[in-house]
Amino acid sequence: MGKELEARYVATVLGELRRQDWPWTPETVYLGGGTPSGMDTAALAAWLDAIPGRPWREATLEAAPGSIDSAKAGAWVHAGINRVSLGVQSFVARELARTGRKHSAEIVAREIGVLRAAGIESISVDLIAGLPGQTEASWEESLEWLERLNVPHASVYMLEVDEDSRLGREILAGGKRYGASDVPCEDAVASMYERAVERLRCAGLERYEISNFARPGFESAHNLKYWRREPYLGFGSDAHSFDGTWRSRTAESAAEYVEHPGVMERSAADASGEPFYLGLRLTQGIFTDFSRFRIAVERFTRDGLLEIAGGRLRLTDRGVLLSNEVFAEFVTRD
Repeated sequence: MGKELEARYVATVLGELRRQDWPWTPETVYLGGGTPSGMDTAALAAWLDAIPGRPWREATLEAAPGSIDSAKAGAWVHAGINRVSLGVQSFVARELARTGRKHSAEIVAREIGVLRAAGIESISVDLIAGLPGQTEASWEESLEWLERLNVPHASVYMLEVDEDSRLGREILAGGKRYGASDVPCEDAVASMYERAVERLRCAGLERYEISNFARPGFESAHNLKYWRREPYLGFGSDAHSFDGTWRSRTAESAAEYVEHPGVMERSAADASGEPFYLGLRLTQGIFTDFSRFRIAVERFTRDGLLEIAGGRLRLTDRGVLLSNEVFAEFVTRD
């Protein structure tokens, strides 16, 4: 966004934070979407100063590798940030080049050192399985880097093909731009994901959610609230909130948001289906009455996608790979 819009956006979010009648004292904060690590540190500190509860149990900042120095990291810590999530995607130069990323594996390693020197030990790195041109060998290279950096949390996402990205649209259209013709097949992507699960487990990072792995005590406390359907408040463009009964969303674009801040859409939460398609993302599964979905649960259990253990319903390893198919059965249609 341009400088003028950015200034208005920062001021609008700050105004909303200051006017908020907080129904509870936040214990976690998450600054994500876009590139919040590129914000002026004084503006970021002003946002955090407007949020009660400091020092928070967890305050996460999403950061783009290649943008972190000691001054910035120190300012983040001073503002209350104690966790950083790095959007790495890959450690392989040719894969990064095709996604337009400017960092390298060496830059990521150096900046993780900068964060640790500033006092931030809770660091997460994300990888994507299924990038254009990715191979079994290049995936192993990324996993080796991840192990070498010894971070306590990692996210591994399987590339999803949809119309929300230019690559997804190109793949659906059968085109070749953006590396669409070089995207690995679904079976290869699933194999990469399973290999990541195996190697991360050996490195001490257990899967606690479909895409998230952590050492004990380093799970994302904030994101767990989403999957457990705990209340949260969102601020800024395309921000979502949940009060336990209602879900709401703000304007999608920054330009629209500064003109019309606050809630734009509000709808009743799906109290029947949400515990399934959110809670089943967690490795521990859910303990809930599934009588409404008995037929679907029995079918998926018979097909080896779900299992019941210790009174909890959870995805099997195979079910994780086909989770979207499973979740679709629990989206209630009134």
